[in-house]
Amino acid sequence: MLETGQPDPWLFSVDPVFLCPSRQRARKSEVISLGANKGKTKKQAHFNVFIRGAGHHAGAWKHQSSDPKADLGLEYYAELAKIAERGLFDSLFTADNYSGLGRRLEPFTLLSALAALTKHVGFIATVSTTYNDPYHVARKFASLDHISKGRAAWNIVTGHSQSDADNFGKPGHPEPETRYDIGTEFVEVTKQLWDSWEEDALVYDRSTDVTLHQDKVHEINFTGKYFNVKGPLNIPRPPQGYPVLVQAGSSESGKELAARTAEVIFTAQQTLGAAQEFYTDVKSRLAKYGRTPDQLLIMPGLSPIVADTEAEARDLEDELFNLVDSAKSLKRLSNYFTVDLSEYPLDAPVPVDKSKPYGFSNNGITSRHEVVIDAARRDNMTIRQFLSRSYAGHGHVSFTGSVIQVADFIEKWLAEGGADGFNILPPLFPSGLDTFVDKVVPELQNRGLFRTAYEGTTLRENLGLARPDNTHKQIWALSKAAK
Repeated sequence: MLETGQPDPWLFSVDPVFLCPSRQRARKSEVISLGANKGKTKKQAHFNVFIRGAGHHAGAWKHQSSDPKADLGLEYYAELAKIAERGLFDSLFTADNYSGLGRRLEPFTLLSALAALTKHVGFIATVSTTYNDPYHVARKFASLDHISKGRAAWNIVTGHSQSDADNFGKPGHPEPETRYDIGTEFVEVTKQLWDSWEEDALVYDRSTDVTLHQDKVHEINFTGKYFNVKGPLNIPRPPQGYPVLVQAGSSESGKELAARTAEVIFTAQQTLGAAQEFYTDVKSRLAKYGRTPDQLLIMPGLSPIVADTEAEARDLEDELFNLVDSAKSLKRLSNYFTVDLSEYPLDAPVPVDKSKPYGFSNNGITSRHEVVIDAARRDNMTIRQFLSRSYAGHGHVSFTGSVIQVADFIEKWLAEGGADGFNILPPLFPSGLDTFVDKVVPELQNRGLFRTAYEGTTLRENLGLARPDNTHKQIWALSKAAK
């Protein structure tokens, strides 16, 4: 996609937008550990699987085990969802944008179909606040939450591409500050629409011939800078109250927004030290918004190349590496870094000091660029090493090793304050997810680090997130107290 002048969306974090305030939650994140650690407590991991084509490695589509055309059919995604559910994953995530050649299915269509084929795993849909209307989004998420019986989540983004604007007939992609303003208002309208139905509005009382208490369905009459919406929504409040609210990104504004409003944050750090710094930073910001550290789950991306032994995992890594055209990759990365890497020997150091900030648009996203540049500088990587690193994970940490080594990696990040769970990016689908579920998950369960059964029936229950109260209930309670 870079050759057409568009950024590779997989190298960058999605731009965060102001999210709706989360409520108090009662989370069961610690369990009694097993075996030698009996009597100690361990934090249990949460896992999301990030679904993308044939896999997250650049060579995945050329691997003999993959079918690169399968990602346009429901059967393929159904298989992945069922594997994730077999592995007791919390959720399945699909990215989305409105331009480029990413071959992405529309998320609500796909996830509604998958909801009918599963019982427990949650579904995270990416939806932009810049190129949608609040009423449509509120209705779609309420519908998905009802269809799935409470398993929907919203990855809220503002978009990052002028091409998106072009496809919607807009004169230009808004500046970040404007996008955040729009997003703030958008989410507030959406919240109010979800709350426009009180919990007991529907009655279906056959004895009185009453189906609906109309006085418990409210117009919102929202008048703002960008949106004017009367309401109410034409569908009852979602089973979860609100879908789980997710954001991705590591910028300064993103961290502040996460601390104030997000319930799950997907992020990208290359080292435990960087993850600990991010984790501590974001969690320390929660108190000023009246929140506690366990009200926000931080889930770094992890692309595990795993096999029974380290040697077998290294062989798979080499096999995937050799499937990638290095010349095309150099061109892509050169565009990304605004430095022509083809002018340097493959075994020369990455010219990080000559790299410029993300050059596709001054409205774009820079946090992932900084993560990757810092990794190249810190590890003094050669261009060849950098190519290998870039092939897997798309800016997230990639770890190659045995089942035991991958479990050790996860345990260390959990125990030492680097993560509450992980956004898993398998290098190959479905085999990479299969291996993680069949090998790594049992090892983590044996260590007391992962559930052996789902805790509840909704995504909120499985994540340990409380269901938010309806604002009309809160207003009624305040009114009663005042009297």
